[in-house]
This record gives sequence, C-alpha cells and structure tokens, in this order.
Amino acid sequence: MSADAPITQDVMTIPRKVPEGPVNLVGMTRDAMRDALIAMGTPEKQAKMRVGQIWQWIYQWGVRDFDAMTNLSKAFRAELTEAFVIEIPEVVSKQVSTDGTRKWLVRIAGGHEVEVVYIPEEGRGTLCISSQVGCTLTCSFCHTGTQKLVRNLTAGEIVGQVMMARDDLDEWPEHGKRTEDARLLSNIVLMGMGEPLYNFENVRDAMKIAMDPEGIQLSRRRITLSTSGVVPEIARTAEEIGCQLAVSFHATTDEVRNKLVPINKRWNIAELLDALRTYPKVSNSERITFEYVMLDGVNDSDEDAHRLVELIKGIPAKINLIPFNEWPGAPYKRSSNNRIRAFSEIVYKAGYASPVRKPRGEDIMAACGQLKSATERARKSRREIAAETGLN
Repeated sequence: MSADAPITQDVMTIPRKVPEGPVNLVGMTRDAMRDALIAMGTPEKQAKMRVGQIWQWIYQWGVRDFDAMTNLSKAFRAELTEAFVIEIPEVVSKQVSTDGTRKWLVRIAGGHEVEVVYIPEEGRGTLCISSQVGCTLTCSFCHTGTQKLVRNLTAGEIVGQVMMARDDLDEWPEHGKRTEDARLLSNIVLMGMGEPLYNFENVRDAMKIAMDPEGIQLSRRRITLSTSGVVPEIARTAEEIGCQLAVSFHATTDEVRNKLVPINKRWNIAELLDALRTYPKVSNSERITFEYVMLDGVNDSDEDAHRLVELIKGIPAKINLIPFNEWPGAPYKRSSNNRIRAFSEIVYKAGYASPVRKPRGEDIMAACGQLKSATERARKSRREIAAETGLN
C-alpha cells in the first residue's frame, strides 16, 4: 500500500441503509446544524442564533425534548420535533466494580454494541470511550483486538457516550444555574474500542463538541487520544484537535513491536518517533504519554528500559507502565511486581515520570485492554479465543 493511500475510510461510518425520518442533531457540527435548520425553513439570519440556543440545551443542560427548550417559540419547537431527534446510544447493561469503576454496554445504530468505562479517582473522573465497533489492529495482548472491526462510530455515537455517562452520573446542571462542584466526569480518554485515528473526522468533530465552551466545556488538556501509531494522522491531530496524545508503544525493537502492535509493520518505531517529536510544539501539548504494557519475559527487561529512554530522548514525555490485564486465552503473562518496579526505576532515573497504572475494574473486565462487547464475548469459547490469538 502506498504512503499516499487514504487511511481513514477503511470502513463505513454509518449503516449503508440510512433510515428515513427525523435526523439526529447529536454529533452535528455547528455549521452542519445551521445548514440543517436552514434546510428545514429557518431564515438564514436567524439560523446562527438558533444553533446557539439549541446547542446549549443539548450540550450544556442535557435536554432531549424540544418542548423543554422554553426560549424557542412553540411553532419553532413543533418544527424541530417533526424534523429532528436528539438521541444517544442506548444503555443495554451496566456493571459497577468493587473499586467504583462503572462499565456500560451501549447499543448503537444497526444493533451493534460497544463498551464505555468510567473510572473515579481522587479529585477527578475519567471516561474511557470507544471510536469503532471492534478493532482492526489485532494487537496480540489486547482482548478488544480479538473482536473483528465492524464499522466506525459516528460523531454522534462518540460524543453520545459522554452524554450517556453524564446521564448516569446525574451530572447535568439545572437549566440556568452554574455549578461550582468538582466534576464527576472531568476527563475523557479515547482508549476504548478501536483506533481513533482510523476514524479521524468523526473523532475530531465529537471532541470539538466536548470542548465547546457553550456545551460540555472540557478543556483540550482534559482529553487524551490514544493511538497505536497511525503516523500520517498525528500532525492532523495536533492541528485540528490539539488534545493530549498517548501512544501505545509497548516495545523497544521493531521485531517485538511488529508482534505486539502489528501496525508497526507499516510505520515502524523510527517513523513514529519522528512524527511525535513535533507534536508537543504544534499542539502546545505539555508532553506525550507513552503507554507500555508490562509482559513477562517479552518487553520488561532492564535492556528494554534503557532502550526506551534512549529512543524517546528529546521528546517531552511520561511513561505509563501498565501491568498486563490477563483475560481468558491471553497469550501473555503479567510481569512480576519486582520486575515492574525495576523497569520503572530505570526510567525514573533517566528523568521521566514512570507511574505504574493501577488496574481498575478487573472484576468486571473493564481494565485496560479488556474491552469487548459482552455479546461478542459470549459467543466465543475459550478454545476459539485461543485460536484467534494464535495459541493453538
């Protein structure tokens, strides 16, 4: 495949058969919403103002009923009700871990399902959202990667996960009132199902909605996009989103990374690091997070640690060390605590923050690398999962 080949349209974003009827406003950009209102018959001179009003009702106050939008005329509300809907993914099931982590299985158009995770911490709460149904990358240590890619999520389905979580957390402020309370949902990480940069336009539009000052109002520094290394889209991420960046790195040689993160065969470590060196400058991001899952006997040696700090030299960075979250049929084992501590110490002495991520939600399979549709998971026997990961 040539370097100039398109890489973000690998799968359909919406079902091929688009249902007739009212159009969903959730996920539309402001310009798209303005065009939709004009097409409905709204005078052009009024359209921008109407977008601002509807936008605040949907994204600032969490209102889904046009009749509740009291600063709009009854006639206009009736027109909106006929032409549009305000819909978000449907919650199929919810699980709560003993550590307070919440995991939702949500259903989107076409009956497909994705998983969303909320992780409460001291002074903050992080929502891990998905960008695709399944995943195309087949990273060998990741349970999510054993589910075949079905399609990209729309912008509405992506930001709809944030809205769904705010519903469940009862965090929409009362109309007309500002709350000074600390946010339960203060951070978003695009670390759920899928590779965000293979669905760039929809991820970008959804995150711009999340960052909009008249809506959900999350700072770009509160949003982290995690990529396995889709090199051509990294510069676009800096320019068009400007959020924090995390990279699923996981290895210090191309030989090992080719096995753990197969996208490395297309864009190797050297190409990836070249793209990352300019990211903090372009996006004004503080530093890049390198995610490094600790696999016993695979990538956890002292030599790996020394190679890692040498590779990232000159890049403002921190390294998140992730104890491997084992799942049924997994082809790897978690590194020992002593090995993880030794690895962390080498990285820390080289001048890099090297926190060890505390596994969360393991009892409900909500931990890093474990997301997989419950329906999909139920279809597979242990033998089938092992076959998918090449263990048979």
